[in-house]
Amino acid sequence: MPELVERLTYAQAVNSALRRALAELPETILFGEDIAEPGGVFGVTKGLRKEFGSRVFDTPISESAILGGAVGAALMGRRPIAEIMWVDFTLVALDQIVNQAANVRYVSRGELTAPITIRTQQGTMPGACAQHSQSLEAFFAHVPGLQVCMPAEPQDAYDLLWSAINTDDPCLVIENRNVYHREKVDVTTGGPAQQPGRSRQLRDGDDITIVSWGVMVHQAVAAADELRTRGHRASVLDLRWLRPLDTEAILRSVARTRRLLVVHEAHRFAGLGAEIIATAVEAGTAFAAPPMRLAMPDARIPAAPSLLAALLPSAQGITQAAEKMLLA
Repeated sequence: MPELVERLTYAQAVNSALRRALAELPETILFGEDIAEPGGVFGVTKGLRKEFGSRVFDTPISESAILGGAVGAALMGRRPIAEIMWVDFTLVALDQIVNQAANVRYVSRGELTAPITIRTQQGTMPGACAQHSQSLEAFFAHVPGLQVCMPAEPQDAYDLLWSAINTDDPCLVIENRNVYHREKVDVTTGGPAQQPGRSRQLRDGDDITIVSWGVMVHQAVAAADELRTRGHRASVLDLRWLRPLDTEAILRSVARTRRLLVVHEAHRFAGLGAEIIATAVEAGTAFAAPPMRLAMPDARIPAAPSLLAALLPSAQGITQAAEKMLLA
């Protein structure tokens, strides 16, 4: 497929990657709840059923059946792309993901693979309440045999999904509904699949390293831009892949800045921020200030917008935390 530059929203970039997979990889099938005829609850899969027919189909409301079917299809030579409407609902199918899909290569002594792509979305939103607003990436990044990525913007929404589809191990692609239908931007489509595990530096600086992923990347970038107006140069690293983790890029940046602030939307306790900081500490980083995590406190996600705003990390909160570290 030739490379093209198109003006796409995040949702349209996802749709473009799915369309390419169905067009170029005849072994791919796409299925999930309301993804075919309705085009997905967020409109992301719109038009794919009409274009590709029975290879795109709706399923019953049973996440365990969706992902159990994906495992079976993968073992029979298909390359399934299964959508779970909210990441919260993956918990219904943990056995299929953790005990089955993640173990295929191991229990078959490498003779079989499970090239399954699980598309889902997560994150908070006013009124979403406790069962439709959790951030669970740490659950899955903990499991050997699974790959996990979280694209923050449209180009990565395309590239990471295309790369996930082309890997031979199960991969969880976690999107965010808050960015699906934002403005259109230039997206290069048709490029090659990328190697999983590569981060992206969005801002360059020598004073502090801010590490983030998913929708919080936008807040980190806004904070870095504000810090620059105050005379501080922050390096912003969008991890993109949480498993495999780009440890080299993290350590390289922190060795230069000697300050590390990790920002994520998931709960702080036992989150990936702790793993990243532990990795930097174990590497012997000579910190100029104690590393810090900025994340959701240990509370269920409230429905009220004012309460939610008080809990979520923000650009202002990131700026304040960074300045505190810079003055230490």
